[in-house]
Amino acid sequence: MVTFSPLISFPTDVSKLSYNVLIEKEQDGTFSAVMLGLSDCKSSGKTENEAVEKLQKLLHERLTNSKIVTLEIEAVQAENPWMKVAGMYKDNPLFDEVLAEIEAERNKLDGEMEEYYNQPDV
Repeated sequence: MVTFSPLISFPTDVSKLSYNVLIEKEQDGTFSAVMLGLSDCKSSGKTENEAVEKLQKLLHERLTNSKIVTLEIEAVQAENPWMKVAGMYKDNPLFDEVLAEIEAERNKLDGEMEEYYNQPDV
């Protein structure tokens, strides 16, 4: 199920919105301004200000007959593949013994690593 909440309604509601704009100096010395997240909304100018002003005008014109909404989409819950094997050894009489062996090996390796890192630098 998809639901949305309008952030802007037209034509009567006026709201201030903030946009992140990437401004780049081009090789020919002009500037380009691109609204992040809406790559087809871009402009250029001889100065940064000119590029941004053109972009603002373009955005204003575009939003005159548009609206921005927030979509809420219910995500499909995928089955965790580990759940197929979780607990499969719970009744095995050797399970505790195997865990103890794993813990002993881990402690041995941790001790070796600590000894290595405590060696003086040569």
